[in-house]
Amino acid sequence: MSAADGPATEAGPRRPPGPLRKNRDYLLLWLGAGISALGDRTANVAYPLLMVWYGGSPTDAGFVGFAGLLPMLLVQLPAGVVVDRLDRRRTMIVCDVAALLAMTSVAVAVFSDRLWLIHMMTAAFVGGTASIFYRLSERAAVRNVVHPDHLSPALSGNEARTRAAGLLGQPLGSSLYGVARWSPFVFAAVSHVAALVSLLLIRRDFQTERRRSPLRLRAEMAEAFRWLLAQRFLRAAISLVAVTNILFQALTLALVLIVKENGGSPAAIGVIGLVSGLGGIAGALSGSQFVRRLRPGPVMIAIFGVWTVLMPLVALAQEVYLLAALFAGTSFAGAVLNVLAGVYQVRMTPDEMQGRVGGVSGLLSSGASSLGSLAGGFALSSAGSTRTVLGVGVVMLATFVAAALIPAVRCARRVDEADVPAEEPERGTAERAGSSSDSAR
Repeated sequence: MSAADGPATEAGPRRPPGPLRKNRDYLLLWLGAGISALGDRTANVAYPLLMVWYGGSPTDAGFVGFAGLLPMLLVQLPAGVVVDRLDRRRTMIVCDVAALLAMTSVAVAVFSDRLWLIHMMTAAFVGGTASIFYRLSERAAVRNVVHPDHLSPALSGNEARTRAAGLLGQPLGSSLYGVARWSPFVFAAVSHVAALVSLLLIRRDFQTERRRSPLRLRAEMAEAFRWLLAQRFLRAAISLVAVTNILFQALTLALVLIVKENGGSPAAIGVIGLVSGLGGIAGALSGSQFVRRLRPGPVMIAIFGVWTVLMPLVALAQEVYLLAALFAGTSFAGAVLNVLAGVYQVRMTPDEMQGRVGGVSGLLSSGASSLGSLAGGFALSSAGSTRTVLGVGVVMLATFVAAALIPAVRCARRVDEADVPAEEPERGTAERAGSSSDSAR
């Protein structure tokens, strides 16, 4: 593995031989994952439109959203073990094939006018499961295809790519739905074919060489839990972000109903998604600057403060341009937070634990998001959009206050290129766990 494309293997820092944009394998990985994310986003936008406008209800949309997010609760831990043990590129290939089959089945069902709630929920669950394996594999692979000095801009570029997929996927999904109800899912299927081709063209290995050992699923997941819980800042940050993820699921679902109640159309939701995506891309592109210059704790508290102000305003907004501006603000702040958290976690995690730690952190931060979609659907049906969004704002305020009061968040130190991964705690050794905790302060 060369220093140009992977972590340095010799003592002492080494300069990258060229700019990140000339790293062929990273560009292929970046492009393939972006195409896959665009297809997934297009389909996810089409699901609630299909359920709300085509003979369903907000409750049905909530069930489909719940099924799509349920893998975050059920799959992330075993997925992390698989990503750390198997070839990451082959895992991503399997994910593309699974998503391709799921999206094709939905397109055929809608085209044939045979829309069943259980089928939509199953397809959403399969797509969500494939997305988790794919995302964990790709994030774990990045450190092995870029020079250490390029890790921050690479992860910032990945976040910008994901936000761009959201920007394009929102109007694309709603526009394709307006042309033909089945077309967003056909597009999603084709995108996974293109992503599959890009994976086959990458030459670099996606992981360092690993020692073969018998599978110990529970023990290996427990190791990742111990490592992550020993990191004081990550432990606190993940708990707080988990609450905000639940809130944003309800807020996003409320947006569809707010637009419909005010006489809007799927095209209006597409416009809001477009502007929101622009805000997210701007935040992602500036995220590496925040990582290099500021401590993560104060940045996180400030982002929570921005969300506390913007969330309740959604309940009071009726015009499309105002809703778009509010969601652009939340997206900008969220993109900065994602870059900051991603760089911190990838730098501090040993390569052989990247998948498991990513799975554990994903479970703890996003596992309950499915409950946000489900609860949001019921709340919107019973209490309406205004009361639901105001309730979301109240919970966000409490989360902001909690973040400001937790010492591990306020005092978290900045992570930079000089940092090395924190050591994995030895099995049953509390002293090493405490040492890892100190390294993350």
